[in-house]
Amino acid sequence: MTKKAERTTAYIIETVAPIFNRHGYIGTSMSDLTEATGLTKGAIYGNFENKEALALSAFEHNRNMLLHAVDDKLGTGDEALAKLYSLLNFYKQYDVFTLPMGGCPLLNVGVDAQGNNKLLAAAVKETIKEIEGKIALVLENGGKENEIKLPVPPLQFAKQLFTMVQGAVAMSTMTQDRKYLVNTITYLEYLVKQELKK
Repeated sequence: MTKKAERTTAYIIETVAPIFNRHGYIGTSMSDLTEATGLTKGAIYGNFENKEALALSAFEHNRNMLLHAVDDKLGTGDEALAKLYSLLNFYKQYDVFTLPMGGCPLLNVGVDAQGNNKLLAAAVKETIKEIEGKIALVLENGGKENEIKLPVPPLQFAKQLFTMVQGAVAMSTMTQDRKYLVNTITYLEYLVKQELKK
């Protein structure tokens, strides 16, 4: 692929990612995409096999930004608690972080794709498992280093924690009230301290 073709492909993905995220796979029309990019249908499909491939690339773009941010937050500090607090602090501002993406890609694409796009639904599920695994690894290492006490296995705690985070994201999104997000994360910070601190 030439440099120009690579730039065009990247431009298309970056431009359409928030549109797919906001309107969903079915809800996004070809005219939405041509209008946003300023390209013809032929020019778009010259870079992607079909709409499904484009939607998957768009999700992967948003997913990679999210995973990069999660890695960044979990890489903060030396101890497990510091890493978890850093991640939770990120989620307090998650609505601001995901605004340019058109909202939370896990929530939006995950719900939208359930009944109409198996590839997208699988990609969301895989991303959720990946984030839970990253949290579990921090917990496992913290336990090995004797920094924290774990009341349950690391992956179980990670899944419960992330379920509460995503639940808060969903409630905050549906009600357009960020207190659901901020208050739940504040509670999770307390819970982490109570449950894990030695």
